[in-house]
Amino acid sequence: MDEESAPKGIDTSKPSIARAYDYFLGGKDNFAADREMAEQILALYPQTAQMCRDNRAFIARAVTWAANRGITQFLDLGSGLPTSPAVHETAREVIPAARACYVDNDPVAVLHSRALMLKGAGPGVAAVAHDLAECAAVLADRDVLEVIRPGEPVCLIFASVLHFYPAAVARTIVGAYLGQFPPGSVAVISCMRVDDAGLFERGSDGYTAAGVYNFTREEMGALFTGTELVPPGVALAAAWRGGMPVVPHAPAGAAYILGGVGVSVS
Repeated sequence: MDEESAPKGIDTSKPSIARAYDYFLGGKDNFAADREMAEQILALYPQTAQMCRDNRAFIARAVTWAANRGITQFLDLGSGLPTSPAVHETAREVIPAARACYVDNDPVAVLHSRALMLKGAGPGVAAVAHDLAECAAVLADRDVLEVIRPGEPVCLIFASVLHFYPAAVARTIVGAYLGQFPPGSVAVISCMRVDDAGLFERGSDGYTAAGVYNFTREEMGALFTGTELVPPGVALAAAWRGGMPVVPHAPAGAAYILGGVGVSVS
């Protein structure tokens, strides 16, 4: 994407979380600042692109698991730019009438998500511009309420976005959303983990789109407070298979994606 095609009001001189992630996944909906930052991260840790692919594959498996459990509505918080398959496409492989709402604070991500819907997603899919941390505002949005019904269990998706908040704040965000939906709702969460402190420091210095936090496994587990973790619990996202036996799978390097799925019990 060139800067001349940017929607009015978009500052293309600063990198964006959503657009850099798009670049890592091989997408084209990004600008020079996003590509420059992403290339610096790839030079530091070339496996970053594979981590992003692992994350998307984990989300697809977790959404399929939730749909097979009977969940019919999906709220993708910090959804980023559209990827294929999208959450609603994955869910509809199991439940054709599944509904999904995409929430992101990047205007480009929201515009592209809406454009995707115009290409045939049909009713039951929406994209809105909000900061995912503002739970009350998100759940009061008219467009959200046309798709997401607070009285029914929901699948909440936090795909590699909570590590942009301190651990305590991230835990509060998840709890705020879970508290608005009935027991039986599902929280799907993935976060980056870096075992090498020096690598994390260099990477976070180079990642100028946002501050990044390096959660421990214990901090990651605490995000699921109020839920019952689906076996194998918090695990390497690339190895998570939702209740199925997991073949031991060691991280490919010092940085990787942790993932987990919890079912709310209160």
